[in-house]
Amino acid sequence: MSHYQQGILAPVPAQARHLFFRIVSTAVLPAALDALAAQVDGTSTVVGFGESVPLALSGSLHGLRPFLPIAGNGVDIPSTQYAVWCWLRGDDRGELLQRSRAIEAAVASALTLVQATDTFRYDTGRDLTGYEDGTENPEGDAALAAAFAGDDAGAGEAGGSYVAVQHWKHDLNAFGAMSSADQDNTIGRRKSDNEELDDAPPSAHVKRTAQESFEPEAFVVRRSMPWVEGRDAGLLFVAFGHSLDAFEAQMRRMAGLEDGITDALFRFSQPITGGYYWCPPMLAGRLDLRALMG
Repeated sequence: MSHYQQGILAPVPAQARHLFFRIVSTAVLPAALDALAAQVDGTSTVVGFGESVPLALSGSLHGLRPFLPIAGNGVDIPSTQYAVWCWLRGDDRGELLQRSRAIEAAVASALTLVQATDTFRYDTGRDLTGYEDGTENPEGDAALAAAFAGDDAGAGEAGGSYVAVQHWKHDLNAFGAMSSADQDNTIGRRKSDNEELDDAPPSAHVKRTAQESFEPEAFVVRRSMPWVEGRDAGLLFVAFGHSLDAFEAQMRRMAGLEDGITDALFRFSQPITGGYYWCPPMLAGRLDLRALMG
């Protein structure tokens, strides 16, 4: 399979910029999407569409749905669903800004920018807490199977990927006030060598989200990166899947809806946004938008 957006499986870049758009005109939406497709190569820029786009264009994507808020014991996971998400990848923040301005101008007739977030690779791919991120990501054929719809999905959908995107805001002062042992037990790994702790409590994040522990197994491909805006900071969580079910199963367990145990991650971090998007495959070097157009 080679007709997916290649940036999804590429290594996390040094810098990135995430753009979130809402629809302001459905009448000229097809023309705006065509203009967007002309600027997207699927590698340096990855694009996903929320459910409002196929609904506006009489398309049909049965696996796409809006992100719904989840409430658990002392936990609130919000929805901030938008129409279009763009993930601009690179190594120069200035170049990313110029590219994002070009995209914004190209789609301005139908889409307006609601939020833009700059992210970056920290150290060797760590969260701002210092723990390695994405350790359990599948690789090779397993990553292809986890992240993309197979060829049996049909023309226009095969090679497509569903993605969950969330901003998590960290209280780094609260995390820093924990002892090293408490931090390790919160995550479920040792920061020093990234080894999983067999005796970590059931609330440890690693135990809450162990992908092979779900039925069916809940494997996703994570491409998360830290973000900083003023004095606020956290992780922009990005998880790709051949459906949205695996991510949703993990999130519901984290919120304690499965067994009443809330993920210890919520002790110092809270999601402040949440959206689901479908990343179409590529066709002849351009986004294949047939499934959106009906």
